[in-house]
Amino acid sequence: MFRNFRMVSYVVFGRGSFNQLDDILSKQRKDDGSIVVFCVDDVHKDKPLKNRLPLKSRDLLLWVNVDVEPKTSYVDQLTKRVKDEAKSLPAGVIGIGGGSTMDISKAVSLMLTNPGSSADYQGWDLIRNPAVYHAGIPTLSGTGAEASRTAILTGPQKKLGLNSDYTVFDQIVLDPELIQGIPTEQWFYTGMDCYIHCIESLTGTYLNAFSKAYGEKSLDLCREVFLKGGPGSEDKLMMASYCGGMSIAYSQVGVAHALSYGLSFVLGLRHGIGNSIAFDYLEEFYPEGVYEFRKMLEKHKIDLPRKITAGLDEEQMNRMIDVALILEPLWENALGKDWKKIMTRDRIAELYRKM
Repeated sequence: MFRNFRMVSYVVFGRGSFNQLDDILSKQRKDDGSIVVFCVDDVHKDKPLKNRLPLKSRDLLLWVNVDVEPKTSYVDQLTKRVKDEAKSLPAGVIGIGGGSTMDISKAVSLMLTNPGSSADYQGWDLIRNPAVYHAGIPTLSGTGAEASRTAILTGPQKKLGLNSDYTVFDQIVLDPELIQGIPTEQWFYTGMDCYIHCIESLTGTYLNAFSKAYGEKSLDLCREVFLKGGPGSEDKLMMASYCGGMSIAYSQVGVAHALSYGLSFVLGLRHGIGNSIAFDYLEEFYPEGVYEFRKMLEKHKIDLPRKITAGLDEEQMNRMIDVALILEPLWENALGKDWKKIMTRDRIAELYRKM
């Protein structure tokens, strides 16, 4: 049985395309009383983007904090606020920010129509009811969240996405102007998320012509951005992120992402940094990718955090391993159907201790 997965319904790309958002949302507003919820990364609170938001009188603006990885409790809190203030289902939920902000907006749009806590839906295809209309507008590029069918959240027991066809955005607006002026480290680590998941997709056992086509293009664009640079880098990175997200939609990521989930859950590391730290110790699995990754580190003068697991006790290490092992599709993509014979708890612990 071949996967029949949903893709983003509408895509706008180009410098200045953010200015079309009002026109796009007008088609969702059924009357003057329609409410649109804007989930915007609070880093933009005192920046020019705030004054460009096409807010109407009854719209709800949520300044979303993503200083830490998104938690199910935070999504539940935001969902309750929307229900309390909007009184009825909004016409749409719009996520504006990096991957974490877009994941939060996806999760809120789902939880407005599905009962219980978002923690109840961490896994594959557990969502039962379609989300309200939701659109994503990245102001960082690399995670592929704009194209993916998951909203990655940290819950009480695990870090795992709300993976479903209903999670996919109905609309995305890709405006390269929005990612200009990002601090170098943030730009680098977010971009490395894209680079790493392309390496994992292209070397995985799930690889097929569909994911290969998108993955190879994304990888080429990443190389242009992080090894060559020059004019048009924002445009290239934005398309690399989208294509990378499409690549893993029909395949999977691998060892670095699985280990990164454990690092994030126990140590609170941001996703891009966690991927980068893990990837640097995976020459055994991705020798060419790690070699090239280190060239990128050197070119952009990035110092990876070291010895981050040195102070962990046995309980913390076991929790980290448990979180990593939950992600069975990632391990199978990386190592094949017999992955459990290769990647034992002791082997994972050995990799974590190197970090």
